[in-house]
Amino acid sequence: MSKARIVDLFVEDRAHEAFLKPLVERVARQQSINVEIRPRSARGGHGRALAEFQAFQRAIRHISDPLPDLIVVGIDGNCTSFVKRREEILQKTEADFQDYVVVACPNPHIERWYLADLQAFQQVVGSRPTVTEDKCQRDFYKKLLVDSIRTASHPPTLGGIEFAKELVDAMDLYRAGKGDGSLKAFLDDLHAKLRALSK
Repeated sequence: MSKARIVDLFVEDRAHEAFLKPLVERVARQQSINVEIRPRSARGGHGRALAEFQAFQRAIRHISDPLPDLIVVGIDGNCTSFVKRREEILQKTEADFQDYVVVACPNPHIERWYLADLQAFQQVVGSRPTVTEDKCQRDFYKKLLVDSIRTASHPPTLGGIEFAKELVDAMDLYRAGKGDGSLKAFLDDLHAKLRALSK
């Protein structure tokens, strides 16, 4: 493979990082692109991820790190439309970086993406939860994820994120995106931006 393309990751917590890192790696691998992922912010929630993203844009030209080829910014939708969340992130993106940003806005929360392909979930975890649509209660999908792991007789020591890489590897991304519009929007944007890098 050719020289690694650098992808910087700004996300609100470990659940986003654990899922998005292998997902970006998988999609890049499918396009024969070698990537190096640098998690820049993965703690502290939505506000901190965006604040660190803005600070990074101001500082990157003054530090010795190479500029990223792509920047993935991931924050939960929290039942706000993907378009609104995407616009919120793009408003905090300087003009020089607009073409390099890929927006990940799981709606309502990242745990919904862990459950996006139930066949893969059953294969990896060993149980098949019933996922209802449009549940906006706080922590609904987090609880469903943890309960599903317990049902399969696994201790959810990390709240479900311990299965992130295996779930991403097992997923049928077409099926997962078809079942979750916010995941499809992310995958479509990621595919397009990676294709542009390979030209």
